[in-house]
Amino acid sequence: MIYSIIHHPRQENVMENSHISALSAKHAGLEARIKTETSRPMPDATLVASLKKQKLRLKEEMTAQH
Repeated sequence: MIYSIIHHPRQENVMENSHISALSAKHAGLEARIKTETSRPMPDATLVASLKKQKLRLKEEMTAQH
C-alpha cells in the first residue's frame, strides 16, 4: 500500500505562523535579557555580544519565513 502526503496549505500556514510566533517570543526574551544585562553597573560585554548575535539570527530566520 502506498501512502502519499497531502499538503494542506491552510495547515502549513498555521504551522508557519506558530513558528514565527515562537521565534518572535524568543526574540523578545533576548531583548529583555540584553536590556537587563546592559542596565547592570558592569555589564558582561561578551554575554551582551552573544545575546545580540542570537537575536540577529532569530530576526534573520523570521525574515526568511515571510
